[in-house]
Formats: sequence, C-alpha cells, structure tokens
Amino acid sequence: MKFLNEFKEFITKGNIIDLAVAVVIGSSFGSIISSLVSDVITPLLLTPALNAAHVENLDKLSWRNVKYGNFIAAVTQFAIISLVLFITLKSINRMIKKKQPNLPSPSPSNTDQLLMEIRDALKK
Repeated sequence: MKFLNEFKEFITKGNIIDLAVAVVIGSSFGSIISSLVSDVITPLLLTPALNAAHVENLDKLSWRNVKYGNFIAAVTQFAIISLVLFITLKSINRMIKKKQPNLPSPSPSNTDQLLMEIRDALKK
C-alpha cells in the first residue's frame, strides 16, 4: 500500500504533469514544423535549386553505391528545421518578455536586514 501511495504522489507532482503536457505539445509542434519544412519551405527553396542542377530527386543522387543524395537531403532538412525552430522560439521569447512587467526588486525582509546589520558589524 505504501508503494502505491508513493507512486500516486510521484505521478501527481507538478513536474511530472508539466513534463507530460510538454511532451504532447512538443510532438504536435514537431509535426507543425515538419509540415512547414516539407510542404512549404523545401518546395520553395530546394525545388528551384534542383531544377537548376537538372536533378529530379535529391534522394536518388548516388556515386557507385554511395547515396550522397540522402545525406544532402537530411542535412538540408536538419538545417531548415533548426532555422525555423530558432526563429519561432526567438519570436515566442520576445512576446513573453513583452508581457512581463518590470517589477521592482523586493526589499529585504526584517530578518534579512537584521542579518545584514550583523554581517556589517562583524566586518567592522
């Protein structure tokens, strides 16, 4: 019975619930970013470059048995996803900073003031 109570306490802690929500939102956000990259950005950027190089499909580029086209496609996709995430998170952080008012720093409590006076007296 004690084990179940400990497990219940562990599961209902705020950190675990926050983490579960973050995982669910993160996976949804990941699918949004993947769709943006594969359906919007890659066709806009990569298709004209492939047409200029007279290449129909980047994945089929190979030299002997080395499929370097797959590698180039993976690196390109990683770079684009990283850039999109960076821009998205930077704009989100900017919005969060604008919402937070500049609060004055709290004055020390009576106990803190007393301890500072004791510290200063000891220094003298």
